[in-house]
Amino acid sequence: MSKTTAFQGARIFTGDTWLNDAVLLVEGGRIAAILDEPEGLGEAEVVTLPKGSVLVPGFIDLQVNGGGGVMLNDAQTVEGIATICAAHARFGTTALLPTLITDRVDITGATIEAGIEAARLGVPGFLGLHLEGPHLSVARKGAHDPSLIRPMEEEDLQRLLDTVGKMPVLMTTVAPENVTAEQVDILSGAGILVSLGHTDCDADTVLDYAAAGARAVTHLFNAMSQLGNREPGVVGAALEEGMLHAGLIADGFHVNPITMRIALAAKNGPGRIFLVTDAMSTIGTDLEGFTLNGRQIYRKDGRLTLADGTLAGADIDMLSSIRFVHETLGLPLGEALRMASLYPAEAASMASSKGRLAPGMDADFVILDEALDLQATYIGGVEVYTA
Repeated sequence: MSKTTAFQGARIFTGDTWLNDAVLLVEGGRIAAILDEPEGLGEAEVVTLPKGSVLVPGFIDLQVNGGGGVMLNDAQTVEGIATICAAHARFGTTALLPTLITDRVDITGATIEAGIEAARLGVPGFLGLHLEGPHLSVARKGAHDPSLIRPMEEEDLQRLLDTVGKMPVLMTTVAPENVTAEQVDILSGAGILVSLGHTDCDADTVLDYAAAGARAVTHLFNAMSQLGNREPGVVGAALEEGMLHAGLIADGFHVNPITMRIALAAKNGPGRIFLVTDAMSTIGTDLEGFTLNGRQIYRKDGRLTLADGTLAGADIDMLSSIRFVHETLGLPLGEALRMASLYPAEAASMASSKGRLAPGMDADFVILDEALDLQATYIGGVEVYTA
């Protein structure tokens, strides 16, 4: 019989509502119950949290290029994936998609194999992979190496289809310039999360691809056609089309706070805007830079850039992103937390097990203090990080 652990003394945010004086019961890696009061705990091991503590759903990040000094592009191994996951657990992320930036075919293949093995071994925090490219638009390449960008061929399509069932989530960012609507239909029909990004296409094309099965837009506003008075672009279509979810980098550099507020007010549902970090290897380190596809990336004043000033990913963690939308944008704390937990879980079709605290859900949660500083991270009911 599995041991039952009772967490008491904290204010609990379930993802739906705030509970005072409630008790969270964890058994076998899942949430067994949430009790209204600390009575009838039986033989449960009781963990009494410090006064002022807040217990919230674990954060979910669908775009993480690196962390802990490691870039996935340079470490297509289970060890590399585990390092990235552990680095982000220090900031409350309990499930993430290590993200491969456009690279060679052999690198992509090795990354997929590492992801399959990481899933088999149950690496804590590993939710699956996000393959960002190489089937993008050169016109909206951002920091991606244009020499590696190319159309999706049959071999590429089959490589993705062969991963189905071998990891919980496979996400791929593609551009209509180099991927057909028919290919999107095949991928989405197989259960792969297709996201549109690094594209200069028009709004009508986005809507056509959403009809074909695309369900997300990658880092809204960045590396895409913008909202205009006569042409809504990718941005306008993403906000208008309710079936599309959209990732947002909330570091204050990638998107202006005013623009963020407008987008949040304008987004049609049920698709939501959710937080992503687009984090690089610098997270959890004092690195001053790193290389990507042989090019130097510079770290300064919270920004990561190529030599020409092009933003190259972000130097932010998920807890800092939550603080930004809560404190700078003025979102209620509960909504800021949902943007980092429930909404990405919905985007990744994982909301039946992650993103909220309720009986039967995975026991992935974070304990914060009154100042919203992280105290501990739990994945599957196991403490993986403590401050």
